[in-house]
Amino acid sequence: MPKYNRNFELTLKDIDLIESALQVVKRDLSLGREGARALLPQGGDGDPMRDIDDLLGRLYNQKIFFRPDDSSYVGG
Repeated sequence: MPKYNRNFELTLKDIDLIESALQVVKRDLSLGREGARALLPQGGDGDPMRDIDDLLGRLYNQKIFFRPDDSSYVGG
């Protein structure tokens, strides 16, 4: 039985691309485009929209947002 690789070497650009692709698939699923289902892995037991939302949330929660220390910050 094959094992999963637990060490990933992804750049920030790679993660942005993954996040953008997930958002496109999510949009296509919400619009009812059945071609988007072909992009999903086979054998998914759950709701694909929920799985995509969960993954996008986990990616978002790993981001670090900060305020610059050297200048005044004007928030919007």
